[in-house]
Amino acid sequence: MTRALPLLLVVFLAAAETARAQATQAEYDAARNQMVDQDIVAPGITDRGVINSMRKTLRHEFVPSGERQHAYYDMALPIGAGQTISPPFIVAYMTEQLEPQPTDKVLEIGTGSGFQAAILSPLVDKVYSIEIVDVLGKRAAATLKRLKYTNVITKVDDGYKGWAEHAPFDKIVVTCSPEDVPKPLVDQLKEGGRMIVPLGQRYQQVLYLFRKEDGKLVSEALRPTLFVPMTGTAEDQRQVKPDPLHPSIINGTFEETNKDSEEPRGWHYLRHGELTGGAPEGKRAITFTNDVPGRGCQALQAFPVDGRKVDQLELSTWVRVKDVQPGQNSEQLPMLAITFYDAKRAMVGQRGLGPWRGTADWKREEGHVRVPTNAREAIVRIGLLGGVGEVSFDDVQISGTPKNEKEK
Repeated sequence: MTRALPLLLVVFLAAAETARAQATQAEYDAARNQMVDQDIVAPGITDRGVINSMRKTLRHEFVPSGERQHAYYDMALPIGAGQTISPPFIVAYMTEQLEPQPTDKVLEIGTGSGFQAAILSPLVDKVYSIEIVDVLGKRAAATLKRLKYTNVITKVDDGYKGWAEHAPFDKIVVTCSPEDVPKPLVDQLKEGGRMIVPLGQRYQQVLYLFRKEDGKLVSEALRPTLFVPMTGTAEDQRQVKPDPLHPSIINGTFEETNKDSEEPRGWHYLRHGELTGGAPEGKRAITFTNDVPGRGCQALQAFPVDGRKVDQLELSTWVRVKDVQPGQNSEQLPMLAITFYDAKRAMVGQRGLGPWRGTADWKREEGHVRVPTNAREAIVRIGLLGGVGEVSFDDVQISGTPKNEKEK
């Protein structure tokens, strides 16, 4: 009897571990389905194949272990080497715009974690994916192999050049931002094919859909977006460089709108917000409304800032609240929130103005926040940020105060 106890203990521990794994998997499944319902379907994705692929693809397997608790939030996450995995809605949106077909051969520029390739895998015949960062390319290849995505072929190289030996491609998806479309990608896209790529400056980009007609690209601007830059040749050729010594944002008054839409120019990932009248400055303000605690309700904008040279950010905004209460916890309330990131795009601090709650008419709020020394860029978020009720913003201003000579 005594000799059997160790075996029973091993069996018990193995069963307990299996139960824990099953519970964790069930939690991931529930979180993933909630994400798809709230952050993929509700904002407008309708393609059933894309929705099913989002439900079945295990995003937590494509992020570092320390980020897995955030895997099923609609947000970008760091994956190392200064790169990120895109928010799930953006992945779904780009995939839907490609109109993937079962016979398609697709080229992806920027493998990253491998998640976009995994989403495409069940929808097309072959996916060829290129990653310029060696460690990311090898890690993504191992992850895709482990999860048995057998129709995804990867390599480490400069995506600017494309993959000529497998061209032409029915579809091309670029998951990093060049200033202009690389000529090799134009050449390697099949006549009648579709390409989706974020183009523009480092912190102000627009997602474009291109169709190849008579050997040329016909463009359609889709929506403002924010991607990491395409490195290598594309970055070497970039004409407009960011200015981290003079941090600022654009269209803080919300007077400018995107072409063919009523969304504010320069603001990305707008959720449950719209432009409204009655602004204290100019004609327009932006108003967010939400009645689901914890739901994403925001707009954001990124900008460069070098914490070695910039001491603090001066912040100001007009704000108005109506029946605002916390969301799922006391921290989910409207703010003008600034999140700082280092050179590897790891978060190094979060500060801002607010929070605000209850009901109050327009009021000018001002303040300043210290810039972490290791900060190299930042994101400003406005909205209810998980809270419920209604909040309006107008004339959001951000500027930097340089460090004095003694501090240098």
